[in-house]
Amino acid sequence: MSRIANTKALKGSQNWLQHLVNSAPATVDKLLRPGLRLNKDDEINWLSPLASEDYAEYQDQSFLERLSIKLDRRSLGDFWPQRGPVWDGLATTSRGDVILIEAKSHVSEMVSSCQAGEMSEALIEKSLSEAAAHYKADPNADWLNGYYQYANRLAHLYLLRELNNISAWLVFVCFVNDAEMHGPKSVVEWQAAIAEIHRHLGVNRDSLYPYVVDVFPDVKRL
Repeated sequence: MSRIANTKALKGSQNWLQHLVNSAPATVDKLLRPGLRLNKDDEINWLSPLASEDYAEYQDQSFLERLSIKLDRRSLGDFWPQRGPVWDGLATTSRGDVILIEAKSHVSEMVSSCQAGEMSEALIEKSLSEAAAHYKADPNADWLNGYYQYANRLAHLYLLRELNNISAWLVFVCFVNDAEMHGPKSVVEWQAAIAEIHRHLGVNRDSLYPYVVDVFPDVKRL
C-alpha cells in the first residue's frame, strides 16, 4: 500500500490541480460534468489531493481503498506489479462512479517509457497487451515506450471498468497557458499532442470514448 503525502506545490500541474480541488471545486466540477454525463443533481466528491489530507496521492492498493472499491473479479496484484501508477487525483460521484485523474501542464510530461525490472515488466507487458486488444489498438504499437504512462492509465481503466465491472472514468486534466512550465497556449495544441499519443499507441479516439475524458482548464482564468 502507498499513500504519498505532499506539501503545497508551487508550480506546474500539481499546483493547479491542488488549487482546483481545494479552492475552486465548482470550477473543475463544471469542466467534468459534460464528459462524465452528469445530471445537475449528481455530485462529485473529491478524495485527493486534499489539503486536509496532506495533499496525499495514492498508489497500488491504497488508491482502491481510498475509492472504497474492491476488485473481486480480477485483482490488482494479478494485473500489475507493485509501484504502479500514482494518481494525481481521485474522486467519486453520488451516482456511484469512480474518477481517476491525471494532470499535465506541458506536453513533455506525457513522454515516458517503462523502467520496470524483468519480472515486473513481463506482467506489465502481458496486461498492456490485454488492454490494447480491448481498445482495438494496432498490435504492432509500442505501449511500453514513448507514452508508457498514458498506456498504463488506460490499462488501469480497463482493469476497473471491463474486468471488474466498476463504473470508472479516466480524466486527463490538461492545463492551458501555464507559461511558467512553457505549456500549450491553446486547446488545439493539447489536442494535437493527444492525437500524436493515440497515433503512437495505435488507438482510435472512438475506442476510448466515452470513458476517457480530456478537459482543458485555462490557468489564466483560475
